[in-house]
Order: sequence, then structure tokens, then C-alpha cells
Amino acid sequence: MSIAQLISPTALEQKKDQAGLVILDCRFALEDPDYGQRSYAEGHIAGAVFADLERDLSGPVIKGVTGRHPLPAAQSLIERLQAWGISNDSEVVLYDDGPGAFAARAWWLLAWLGKRDGVFILDGGLKAWHIAGLPLSLDAPTRISGTFQGVPDSTLLLSAEKLQQRLGQPSLTLIDARGLPRFRGEVEPIDPVAGHIPGAQCAAFTDNLGADGRFLPADQLKQRFAEKLGDRSPTELVAYCGSGVTACHNLFALCLAGYPLGALYAGSWSEWITDPARAIATGD
Repeated sequence: MSIAQLISPTALEQKKDQAGLVILDCRFALEDPDYGQRSYAEGHIAGAVFADLERDLSGPVIKGVTGRHPLPAAQSLIERLQAWGISNDSEVVLYDDGPGAFAARAWWLLAWLGKRDGVFILDGGLKAWHIAGLPLSLDAPTRISGTFQGVPDSTLLLSAEKLQQRLGQPSLTLIDARGLPRFRGEVEPIDPVAGHIPGAQCAAFTDNLGADGRFLPADQLKQRFAEKLGDRSPTELVAYCGSGVTACHNLFALCLAGYPLGALYAGSWSEWITDPARAIATGD
């Protein structure tokens, strides 16, 4: 069974009362950090608990050292997962407004800690849930603490130093999940320096989705990433983005396409540029 699994709104509706199921609402907006919590309070899928990108799915930012969304400490995250009711054998469904970027961050964190089966992303997110005519709830979920235990998998992570050593190696496929204008350095609405890591290819995470906001079929995703990989091994692939969030969407899509789970440069562009000695590139 693939590590990356999707669930449709109707399938989730049918199983949302199932014992052992945990639903995480991962809505967030970079320009409005309180948006997710506010939206959750205004209505969420029944039984869902709220997982905040910055408070729950990231660690503390150290100015000039880390990127904008550093990974949380493993033990802190494990305790949070337990508080949400997650055990090692739980089924977990993750959703956000639709594109899946914040849900994919939660999916990657679970995979990093060893939870690689029974984890689903709601395909199309809350937008698809609304289109299906399904209801939201205002009720606070009742939760019994879970017993999840995990160990972080260091093979899924690459530091800036390790990435720097690998730049220029012919085996490396480095993909950047940001949109093409940011990749080229034509615009930079968030970070103080524009451009990309030398040798990277632009693989905008939004291109993993169809016009309906759902993930493309596996064969189309396979073709998309095969063009990025060329004749290089998929086991050497590294994904990054602005802060280590949307890169997880590409890693999820790669697994949907049947590729192995690639490595994440979690600090991503916002960490890379904290050291002026690190090279940057612009254009294509």
C-alpha cells in the first residue's frame, strides 16, 4: 500500500464516526496566522481537532538562523499527536481549505515519525467537502488521549550544510515547490532575498492539482516528475520550497505517483538565505 493515500469527501462522511479515526483540520493562511483557528471555530468537519501550522506543526523561529517554519522538536510533536488522540494504529485524515499544502505538512511529519499507513489527505479539502453538500459542525470534539510513539527518520531530512555539499552532483534532483515567478526571482512577496538554490528545478506544487483542486491521476503525476528526474534515481531527490511546507505537497504527490519518499530540505529558501555565503540563482 502506498504511503500517500487520498480519501474522498463521501468516503470520509461514511467513516467519520469510526472508532479510532482522528481528523485534523490543518487550515492556515500565511498572510493571516489566526485564520485557521478562526475558521475552525466557525465550522469544521464533525470530530476534527485543529492543528495549527505555526503552533503545532512547526518549532520556534530563530531569527537569522532558521527558516520561517522549522520542524517541531520530535518529542513535542509526539505529545501533541497523543493529545489529539492519535495512536500508532489510528487512521488519520488531514484536510485544509483545498490545495492540501498544510495537510501535506502534517502528513510528512507523521511519516517522519514513522506513521506511514492509515494516513489520508482529504482530496480537494474543505472546498470539495462543500461541493459535495456535506455539513460542518460547531461542536468541540471529545478526545481520549492516544498512545502514539515515534522515532524521527533522519534519512528523510537534509540540512543546509549537507545540501550545499551535494550541489552540483550529477545524481541530485532538487525541486522547488514555489511558483515560477518566485523561483526566477522576479517577485518575492515573503522572504528578503529573491531567487532559488543553484541547480534546482521549479516544480510548483499547484501543478499537482487539476482544475477541480484535486490531485491529478497517478499516471499524470508520474509523467510530471519523470521529466524532473530524467535518468537520475528518485532516491536522490530533495524537495524544498519557501519554508518547508509546500515541498511536502510535492513529496506526497511523488508517492502518489509511485515514487519512494524523497528527502526534505526543511529549512528551505527562508533558511538558505540567512547565510550570505550560500549561493543563489535567478532566472530559469
